[in-house]
Amino acid sequence: MPQILRNTLLSARDFAATAGPFALLALVLLTGAYLLLKPNPPRHVVLATGPEGSDFAEFGKRYAEELKRRGIEVKLVASPGSSANLRMLRGVPASNGAADSAVPAAGATNGATPPAVTNALPKSEMPVVDFAFVQGGSSEALRAIDEDKRGVPLVALGSLFYEPVWIFYREDSAKRLNKSTTITELAQLKGWRVNVGGRGGGTSGIMSKLLTANGIERDSLKRSRLDQTPAVMAFLAAEQDAVVFASAPESPMVRMLLMTPGVKLFEFPQAEAYSRQLAFLTPVVLPRGVVDIARNMPPRDVPLVALTTSLIAREGTHPALLQLFVQAAHKIHGGNGWFSRAGQFPSAQSADLPLAKEAERYYRSGPPLLQRYLPFWLANLIDRMWVALISIIAILIPLTRVLPPLYQFRIRSRIFRWYRGLREIEEALNKQSAPPTQLLERLDRIDAHLEQVSVPLSYADQLYDLKSHVQMVRERLKQAK
Repeated sequence: MPQILRNTLLSARDFAATAGPFALLALVLLTGAYLLLKPNPPRHVVLATGPEGSDFAEFGKRYAEELKRRGIEVKLVASPGSSANLRMLRGVPASNGAADSAVPAAGATNGATPPAVTNALPKSEMPVVDFAFVQGGSSEALRAIDEDKRGVPLVALGSLFYEPVWIFYREDSAKRLNKSTTITELAQLKGWRVNVGGRGGGTSGIMSKLLTANGIERDSLKRSRLDQTPAVMAFLAAEQDAVVFASAPESPMVRMLLMTPGVKLFEFPQAEAYSRQLAFLTPVVLPRGVVDIARNMPPRDVPLVALTTSLIAREGTHPALLQLFVQAAHKIHGGNGWFSRAGQFPSAQSADLPLAKEAERYYRSGPPLLQRYLPFWLANLIDRMWVALISIIAILIPLTRVLPPLYQFRIRSRIFRWYRGLREIEEALNKQSAPPTQLLERLDRIDAHLEQVSVPLSYADQLYDLKSHVQMVRERLKQAK
């Protein structure tokens, strides 16, 4: 091996041996901070949606596809509705088995990769979910859970979209029961067979409030509590006179009924008044022609009242997951809709729950700066670890000041340790405790070892000083013979 290369390798080895303990300390501190802070989110998360065919179920598929791009697997759990979702989030068993009736959600259609779904669960088990869609007006269910004192605290990620209250009725039923094909007030539903939504959902509670606001006894309707899909089937089969949904227009059932001959949509000309008396309702308008411009459906603007649906999470959910879901909400709900303008949703407005800090941060300043330029995993790692990184650097900077002296001592020790033997030879010569020939042999051995010593060029002068001192002692020994 060439001497220059050998010297270079030795210098690198010396530096590594000197800096190694500090590098090990830095690694231990970084590992400890990583394990303590857990910057990377879990790779699996559970989202409670709604009944099959509902808008919640459709949006759940979109969230699963969006989060899959970030390496997060979203398991979708279908449920009867908002009340059941709240109870599953809180981990509080539902009365009458409402929450226990949660079933696995179906995968995506149209050739898309289906999101993961949960297996069917026995009724004795309650699904544990991390996120859920919850309709506005579910505060009573929320307060009931709070009174239980056993639930997990929840936070909101913001409101996502409007869910109008759709009351579809059959023209033939209206003509038969009210002598007219059109009804104009809820009181005209008395004696009708009306499906008000399945147990565990929020629609039945909303309908009860609407009836109460109109001074109508609930028992004056022949109510049924079928889930959405069987309710629509019964409605189309003339087994129901009217069916009530609280759903976004993305629901396939809503779109189908809007275009079904012989089915009419109840209008809310007093929408503003309803919103003043029931704070969770918002007046909205179904614009003329928005369903089908070519067929001019609907033929005029239709006033409706709507709930505002929020995305809710458990308070202890990983902050990075909260950030990802808010970003997904912006992408999924941020465009134009039938009832909203681009940029109106998602919104920081939340009536029942405090806003999560990560969501508040997003609404205030948008995505984290690093995520705009770096891959998510790296940007998230830096974002979650920067405080720990600065602390570790603050600890290591003072310690690094001892590295140059340690390195210098390590190199110079190769030279200075031979001065002990050289001094012993010189003292033996002065005391005449050993013959000069014997001392010369010892000096020759030191000189032979020095031929094997390699030091960086910056320390070569000290090595040559030692060799010149060896030569001076050699001359004295030769004179003493």
